[in-house]
Parts: sequence; structure tokens; C-alpha cells
Amino acid sequence: MDITAVSGVSTMMTQTGVNPGLTSAPSPATEDRRALIQAVRAVNGAELYGQENELSFAFDRKTRQAIVRIVDRKTREVVQQIPTEQVLRLAEELQQRG
Repeated sequence: MDITAVSGVSTMMTQTGVNPGLTSAPSPATEDRRALIQAVRAVNGAELYGQENELSFAFDRKTRQAIVRIVDRKTREVVQQIPTEQVLRLAEELQQRG
């Protein structure tokens, strides 16, 4: 899964049927997603994680858990992830049992 600070959230919005071109009032979920995009842009613009890193958000499709990642801007390598892959796989296993 390719994740970037903003485009990953934008892709998620498209995949979930959110169309930014709609003229009707946005749903609370749409407003939350827009607020998240703005927050990620602000954090990355302030370079709070250094010039070489950026913050990104994603959702694990199997567990439906939110994932926060700090990613190297050049290599796209994940520097840190919360929750870790180990925790996500454990949650997936527990969901399958239950």
C-alpha cells in the first residue's frame, strides 16, 4: 500500500465515495477527512519531524485500524509506525478468531 501524507487520504476519500465536487453539504465524515488533510499539511509544512521526514495517515484494510507513520521523504521508507505491524497482525488474528 503506497501512502503519502496527503494523497493517501485523498485516495481514501475517493475510494469511499467522497466526491469533493459535490455541491451538497459535506457529511461530518467528509469534514473530518478534510480536517485531517489540513492537519497533516500543517504538520509537514512545519517540518516537526525534520526536513527529511513527513507524517502520514492510513488505514489497515484487514483490521480497519488507523495507522500513523513517519516516512522518509526521499526513500519513502517507514521510519516509525503506530501501531506496529506486529500489533496490526495480532489484531487481525484476534478478529479472525472472534
